[in-house]
This record gives sequence, C-alpha cells and structure tokens, in this order.
Amino acid sequence: MKPSSIIIGLAALIAALALIAAGAGLFWQAGGSPFTVTTLRGQTVTMYGQGLYRFDTRFMGAGNRGTDAVTLALGIPLLIMATRRYRRGSLRWGLLLVGTLVYFLYVYASLALNAAYNDLFLVYVVLFSASLFAVVLIYASIDLSALQAHFLPSLPRRGPALFMFASGLVTLLIWLAPLLSALFQGQPPELLGSSTTMVTDALDLGIITPATIIAGVLILRRAPLGYLIACSLLVLEMLLAPMIAAQTISQMIAGVTFSTGQIVGPIAGFSLLALAAVVVTTVLLRTISDSAQVQAPALQPAHT
Repeated sequence: MKPSSIIIGLAALIAALALIAAGAGLFWQAGGSPFTVTTLRGQTVTMYGQGLYRFDTRFMGAGNRGTDAVTLALGIPLLIMATRRYRRGSLRWGLLLVGTLVYFLYVYASLALNAAYNDLFLVYVVLFSASLFAVVLIYASIDLSALQAHFLPSLPRRGPALFMFASGLVTLLIWLAPLLSALFQGQPPELLGSSTTMVTDALDLGIITPATIIAGVLILRRAPLGYLIACSLLVLEMLLAPMIAAQTISQMIAGVTFSTGQIVGPIAGFSLLALAAVVVTTVLLRTISDSAQVQAPALQPAHT
C-alpha cells in the first residue's frame, strides 16, 4: 500500500469538515423547543425543535447528536491517527484507515440523504463525496496480489468468515423484521417519522448486509479481497456500540421514552458485536505484516 497524497488530503478535509459538522450538531442548541407536525401519511410526530436538527423528529435529531458525539470523541481522532501512520507506510494502519473512511462515508451519507435540510447540508454533501472517493481511491491503490504477500501463515479464515456471516445476519434481522411487520400490518414503519422513506434501512440492507456476506464467502475461499472488505467493515462495527449508547442517552435526555428492554437489548447486543469486532480486528492485524513475507502463504480459492 503506497501512501497517496490525494487520499491523505481527502482524509484531512474529512477530519476538518467533520469537526465543524459534528461540533455544530452537538453544541449548537440555540433557541426553539419541541413541536408536533402531521406527516404526509396523517401521523402526528414530535420534532426536535432545537439547534441544527430542529426539523428532524425528536428521535432522529437527538440520535444524530449522539452520533456527533462519537464522531468527535472517537471517529476524528482515529482518522487522524490512521492517516498519520498510513502516511508513514504502515499497511496495518492503512487497513484501519480504510475502515475509518467507511465509517465517515456511512455517517455522512446518512446525514446528506436522510437528515432534514439544514444550514450544513452542503458540508454533509462534501463529506459524503470526499469519503466516497477516498474509499474508492484507497481500494484502487491496493494491489491484492501484493497484499497477499503480507499475510502470515497463521492468518485465520473460519473465525473472521463466521463473524462476517453473523454480522450480516444480525443486520438483516434488525432492519428487515420491522419493515416486514409494517408491511403485513399495512402501516408505515414506526421509525419513519417525518421522512418519506427509510434511508438507513436501504443502506444497511442494500450495501452493508451483502458486503458482509461477500466478505465471508471470499475469506472462506482465502481470497485477499475478502479480508480487505472485512477490514472495511470492522471499524464501523466497533463504533456501533458507543454510537448506539450515545444515541440512546441523547434521546432519553430529549424526552424519548424507552422500556428497559429497548435500552438494554440494543446496547448489550451491539456491545457484544463491537467486542467481537475488536477481537477479530486484533487477530487479523497481528497476522498481517507491514513487510512482505519471503514466502507468502497460498491464499488462492480452494478447488471444489
């Protein structure tokens, strides 16, 4: 992985703009109060009514502030650290940079496409675009055959593959079950709120879930691309637990009510998923060397 000045520049731009966007979302709470509106479907929903997310529902606006907190506390520092080490030529940190850029792509694709229009819309669009092209460019800069030469003989296969399959299944069930329930009942999804469609569900079901399955299949076939895709998703999975926890706390402060099960269940479930992601990431990075091996292990697809 040869460091690219364009990727480094895009990462710096993302860090700077994310600091502005997340800082404004978290700390700008000027004026206003919650209010209710009637949606296009005739439902009454409570809007957040304050600061940058005043035209989002209370659930979404407060949740976005939780995401902003995680971006400021964990996302941006990790992006800066990974970029610095990537600039020095570290393959391991370069792979972490891929995953960190995917986190920013996911967050700002969601805000650009799903958050109610606000004064930072163009900032979201630039962050979305910069993250997307940074991910594309860093993928294009990786020679998979050369990457294979950095794999140690102890590189695991079944464990990471099973974790990818499990992640895909969990994501599928979390998002698909409410959608099917609403469909069978002839009602809009409970979390649709003031939106006209389910953007996050589309991203998770249309991109994240297939990506985890594809990564698992490729890893079982010992294909280097599978490990690269897995590294792209693992950082996002590691940040899910603090993100869900921060969103829940922010929503409760804003007055959203949850049952004990609704609080404990998601936080515990995503914490286990994040912990497993940390373990898998640690194992993978320990078995990927920054220097190419003299004799690389054979990682070609197994013959059937």
